[in-house]
Amino acid sequence: MTRMSMMGCLLAVGIAGCGSVPERRSGWIQPVEAVQAANDDPVFGIRGRFALTVRGIGTQDDRTYLNSERDYRHQTNLTIAMPTTVADQVAARLQLPLADLRNRRLLVDGQARRVRIAFVESDGRRSGGYYYQTHVTVRDPAQIMFAD
Repeated sequence: MTRMSMMGCLLAVGIAGCGSVPERRSGWIQPVEAVQAANDDPVFGIRGRFALTVRGIGTQDDRTYLNSERDYRHQTNLTIAMPTTVADQVAARLQLPLADLRNRRLLVDGQARRVRIAFVESDGRRSGGYYYQTHVTVRDPAQIMFAD
């Protein structure tokens, strides 16, 4: 293969790879885009309107989490994090129990940022290991609405 044809192949592969970047519909930021942007700028992340289908719901202490993936540790997961009191207000505003948000498409206004999550041993001590999640923090129930 000549150098010119090799460069052409690399260019073609590069262009083809661009087609896999998620497209924005109506200016909405998809979870994969949010995670990528938060990784690219870990201090500020990305601000906008995020579109996600709720695949998982969890609570820990006084926080409630809506996740775009069934496994909240998945690298493309976008987590909507809020105090449980705000989650109760969101449920009232949407006129639906939070558990019924599973498989529903939501729009969330806010800022997606990378958050460091420490691994914790069964006795409550930190193991020293960690991973990152991408969170949009919700403080006002008006930040969340149905996409439909």
